[in-house]
This record gives sequence, C-alpha cells and structure tokens, in this order.
Amino acid sequence: MRSFRTDLHIHTVLSPCGDLEMSPARIVSLAIKHGLDIIGITDHNSTKQCELVWKLGKRLGLTVIPGCEMTSREEVHCLGLFEDFDALKEFQNFLDLHLTIIPNKPSLFGYQAVVDEDDYILEEQANYLGASLDVSVEEVEQKVHELSGIFIPAHIDRPRNSLYSQLGFFPPELKVDALQISKFANEKIVREKFNINSEITLVKFSDAHYPEDLGKTYTIFEMEEPTFTEIRKALLRKDERSVRIP
Repeated sequence: MRSFRTDLHIHTVLSPCGDLEMSPARIVSLAIKHGLDIIGITDHNSTKQCELVWKLGKRLGLTVIPGCEMTSREEVHCLGLFEDFDALKEFQNFLDLHLTIIPNKPSLFGYQAVVDEDDYILEEQANYLGASLDVSVEEVEQKVHELSGIFIPAHIDRPRNSLYSQLGFFPPELKVDALQISKFANEKIVREKFNINSEITLVKFSDAHYPEDLGKTYTIFEMEEPTFTEIRKALLRKDERSVRIP
C-alpha cells in the first residue's frame, strides 16, 4: 500500500464565500507545493469549476476528484464526489432543479465566478449558491449514490450547518461513506460526543476557502493508487485499504 495526502473539501472562487484568489490554477499550484496528492473540488451547490481544476491537475500529476458541497432542505452541508463527468453533469442538473432561487448580491454574499485557466471570468452565477436545496439530506444522499458517487456529511461537529446541529441525530436510513470532522476537532472526542459507531470512518479535510488554508489539513489514504475506486475502498476499509487522520 502507498500513502496519499488527501483533501477532498476545497472551494474555488465560484463559491460565494471563496476568496477571489482561489482560482483553479492557484489551487493546483498550492496543492502541489504543500505536498497534497489528491484534492476534491467542492463548491457550494455547483460543480461548474471542477473540470478545469481536473484538467490542470492532470497536467501536473495531481489527482482531482470532482464534486460539490450541497446544502439540504434542513441546512445540512454534505459532500458529493463523483468518478466521471457524465455523473457530474447529471448531478448539476439535479442541483439546478432544486436550488432555492435567491438572486445573488455580490456586495452581500460574495462573487460567484467561473474562471478560465488564466483567471479570466467566463461567467457569474446569478442565483445565490449558498442557498439550500428543496430536498432533504436523505434525498441528496440517494441521488449521489444513484450516480455511484461518494457521500460524506461535512464538518459534523460544527454548531451550525452540520448533520447533528440541524437534525439532532443521525438518521438510521442515511447511508454515508464517511463523516467529515472540522480541522480543529479531535476524532476520539467527536466519536464519544455523538456516539458514532466505530465502523463509520471519520476524515478531516481543510474546507479551504482561502489560499492559506490549503495543505494544512488532510487525511492519509492508504491504498494502491490515487483513483476514485481506491478512495471508496479506503473509506469503507475494504481489501486492506484504510484512512488515518495525522
């Protein structure tokens, strides 16, 4: 097995709360500089910047997993990660269908720009991407898994926008591939506080919105190669694959 430094929760300039310096080119450059092997692009309720980051990463030997950070009807944040761009496109259609329509106000919420590899703005998203979808967290999970994706509730220990803060419990019918804890959280304390079964994998990612956040928080994936299939196996601890929080 080989060890891969992995951060599957990173925002670009497309996210309204993402810094304007979080361009695809800058993210790839910083990820490589800080020794990351695998990154996930997870903008709020949009996948439209993923393909460019993937292309730039491929040129330089960085594995990029396309995805999204969704906000459910209950205001639960969760990550969806996908193996191919056909699935990603279908999931974007799902997001477009279910996003609550609130016109974005850049002065209030922040800019939402899709940029090219030279950081030129190609388009701005008109509707606020930080709004919630009109579907439940269970429905979001079902759609992600219908498209053979990976589903991970985000920063579950936070006092807002987390599975436990919004619902107060772990829905027994919810099928997760892992649970993400925030960068300052302690794995043992979180497990005890929320009575999380030892069979559920916990991971820690940066949730980076600013360049200085990249490379500081990651999880080590022990697996054969940096592929989507191997990542899923590691999260589910199959075939001797595993993950560990440094």
